[in-house]
Amino acid sequence: MVATNGMASGKQGELMERPSSANDSKAWTDNQGHPVESNNHSMTVGNRGPVLLEDYHLLEKLSQFHRERIPERVVHARGMAAKGVFEVTHDVSDLTYADFLSEVGKQTELSVRFSTVVHERGSPESMRDVRGFSVKMYTNEGNWDFVGNDIPVFFIRDGIKFVDLVHSLKPSPKKHVQEGWRVLDFLSHHPESCHILTWLLGDEGIPADYRHMNGFGVHTFKLVTQEGKETYIKWHWISKQGEKYMTNEEADAKGSGPKKPVTATLDLYEAIEEGDYPQWDLYVQTMDPAQEDSLDFDPLDSTKTWPEDQFPLRPVGKMTLNQNVDNWFNDNEMLAFNPGVAPPGLLPSDDKLLQSRIMSYSDAQRYRLGANYLTLPINRPRTKYHDNHYDGAMNMVHRTEEVDYFPSRNNQMVDGATRGPVYSGAKLEGRRAEEMLKKENNFKQAGDRIRAFTPDQKERFTENIMMWFSEPKTTPEVRNIWLGYWAECDAAFGAELKAKTQEAGLKA
Repeated sequence: MVATNGMASGKQGELMERPSSANDSKAWTDNQGHPVESNNHSMTVGNRGPVLLEDYHLLEKLSQFHRERIPERVVHARGMAAKGVFEVTHDVSDLTYADFLSEVGKQTELSVRFSTVVHERGSPESMRDVRGFSVKMYTNEGNWDFVGNDIPVFFIRDGIKFVDLVHSLKPSPKKHVQEGWRVLDFLSHHPESCHILTWLLGDEGIPADYRHMNGFGVHTFKLVTQEGKETYIKWHWISKQGEKYMTNEEADAKGSGPKKPVTATLDLYEAIEEGDYPQWDLYVQTMDPAQEDSLDFDPLDSTKTWPEDQFPLRPVGKMTLNQNVDNWFNDNEMLAFNPGVAPPGLLPSDDKLLQSRIMSYSDAQRYRLGANYLTLPINRPRTKYHDNHYDGAMNMVHRTEEVDYFPSRNNQMVDGATRGPVYSGAKLEGRRAEEMLKKENNFKQAGDRIRAFTPDQKERFTENIMMWFSEPKTTPEVRNIWLGYWAECDAAFGAELKAKTQEAGLKA
């Protein structure tokens, strides 16, 4: 047989090499067969960003990932929503011209969705997992989507690795069981994950319920004034109910009853029904962008926190959840977020993971809910708006105009006006690059966390690490890498963990 255009031919031109792992190359390519020079770093301006839209491999990788499962969310499938109000309690007009933050006492309606991240829609809410903490505010200048987690840092710092991360955390594609050896294997290539593992494998890994957990923006964002002054910020929602967590034993006991999948959902729903309205205070940490080079970490790195002694929390407002959903599907399943959605006065930073999420979330929701998901009642802005995005599947917009383009001399629509900048004025310069951030500093903050543990907390953290170490498919090589990482975080803890590994008869 003669191969033409790289394909083997068979009887009547039959394609012999159908897609199969038997035909895989040993090096990464994209779906077009092009070699991928870097499958670990997205293409950015310089090594810090922002991300370039011309990174075909990044866009294709994320877009393919969004379409892996239907109809539930690929991540954050199990969740519960509620409604309420946000009230400004402190003046922050020196930081932003955003109208919904402009006046003490000003109130804004909102919807909230809490969730677990990794498992299916019917999975128990008492599992060890990161929790999603997302807020949609219907401001009078358009929606603001706060899309955060209950843990202030993330596993990775570049969005091109998000697909691989989630695959490693999700149940095995072979037997559909979550396995620690897969997580350890993947994260052994990403030492920056040590920090979040001190949270996920620590006591914070299993919140008791949604009411007793905090929310964090994870990423660095910007607030901007009318004059164009930009300030780096991190968002913090602090629960007025306090924080409560469960041990493995408590979670197992809670997950064995007839209502085991919905313990946190019922807790939230019943509290609101009884008038015990949960509340959170909103704070920001602020940083002058001129300070960033003086730090021993990159403030745009989503695997890092900002030390509160250097960057204290500043109060902004208060959120109260005072209404349960009218219909679980309409107000929870169809509720959709994007961390790039923000009214004038709020801006994204060049955080590489955040930049990828801005594209990723909307693309995923268009696939899951349809082209017109933003016209669904739960997602629509509460202010008047106008655009020409209304055709496509499930069009619910009633339009009678003949002009559906811009500009037009027959329809005198004009560009919208704001009181200040709607994009960053910071200068961008740098060559195209697919590189790591220069200031990785992967171990210091994780070590600080370990040294701050009480003896009981450290014991539980160690037990959770050892459970993953003890899995039959965790290799000696991977154990050895992780023993090295934990020793880098804290030498004494690394030595203790090595001794426990030897006592357990595990090779490393």
